[in-house]
Amino acid sequence: MPDNGAQQDDRRAELADDPMSRLAGRIRIFARALPRLLAKPLRRKPLHPQRILIAHHLLLGDTLLLTPLLAKLRAQYPQADIVLACPKAIVPLYAGRPFGVNALAFDPRDLATVRNVLRSGPYDLGIVAGDNRHSWLALAAGCRWIIAHAHDVRAWKNWPVDEGVPYPAAPAAWADLAADLVPGASPRAYHPDDWPAPAHGGLPDAHLLTQPYVVLHPGASTAVKRWPDARWLEVARFVEARGYVPVWSGGPGEVDLIRTIDPDPRHPNLAGRLGLGELWHLFAGAKAVVCPDTGVAHLGRLIGVPTIALFGPGNASIHGAGRYWRNAPFVAVTIADMPCRDQPYIFRRRVEWVRRCDRDSTTCVAWRGDHADCMGQLSVAAVCDALHNVLVKVQ
Repeated sequence: MPDNGAQQDDRRAELADDPMSRLAGRIRIFARALPRLLAKPLRRKPLHPQRILIAHHLLLGDTLLLTPLLAKLRAQYPQADIVLACPKAIVPLYAGRPFGVNALAFDPRDLATVRNVLRSGPYDLGIVAGDNRHSWLALAAGCRWIIAHAHDVRAWKNWPVDEGVPYPAAPAAWADLAADLVPGASPRAYHPDDWPAPAHGGLPDAHLLTQPYVVLHPGASTAVKRWPDARWLEVARFVEARGYVPVWSGGPGEVDLIRTIDPDPRHPNLAGRLGLGELWHLFAGAKAVVCPDTGVAHLGRLIGVPTIALFGPGNASIHGAGRYWRNAPFVAVTIADMPCRDQPYIFRRRVEWVRRCDRDSTTCVAWRGDHADCMGQLSVAAVCDALHNVLVKVQ
């Protein structure tokens, strides 16, 4: 699933973290949830929920894909207090309270954040996104009715769930499926004014950004989503030949990657120097953004900047614009029917119409030495043509 450089660091930290810290959080959650599980037969679905918790611990891209769910909840329950459990690194994006939502930091490894979520209840309604293990968090926080997508594995993840919503038989974007956890009319199409811009501390090298620029973001959460390095430099030259400044962005772990791709000091390299607030404002000032299928692609949609997203193992229909972002200037560059994009799973559920690939560089069946074939088949010409088309519109 999509994420960005900062989220990669969080993932690495989780792998290296003391397992006792995670265990302490889980013990706290289950200790509060288990007695409440006994009352499950007595629970009733609220007709007019006044307090709603969205429980998850998704990466950046998947968290942002919950936006149509937030919009739908706000439209249906205009007076409700809506709380979104949110990874700590992402909370600043919600400082302006889009859709009137309060983001509450949650990290299973951080006992203080676990306590804060548990103490924030009770809630009339809990909605679980992605992994149903977080239904236990919703129950422990005092949610009186819990909705989630059905058929997560293993079975214990589903025990606190009162209402399991199956995935549909017809293909759809996952963002729209998240909104469909709540019955009723779909939310209106997204507009960038719906999301207040977060605060930021100023952009480094701002004097280099006075000319029209295009942001190039080569990094991705996994090697199989990476486009061959040399092609990024070709795109940078294409950008410069059309009178724009190519500006590089990336997470803290991608500084050396971008220096390797383009050592030219004339081209601003902001990799590892931006928080999410600064990244937002960098994108907002750009004429376009080019990136793999990663968290920043979804950030571009929120901002409304023309975004060229390169989809290889990921499915552009599932993680693309869908109904909600149908008006966004978002272009997916992909090979529609890649044979090895053959895994019918999403969040561990088998869904027959899903076609995606979750392999890594060691298990990829079409690894070509330094890239996956699905990314290698995305030509420089295809990316530059897509970029040319959006630049013509913004001139």
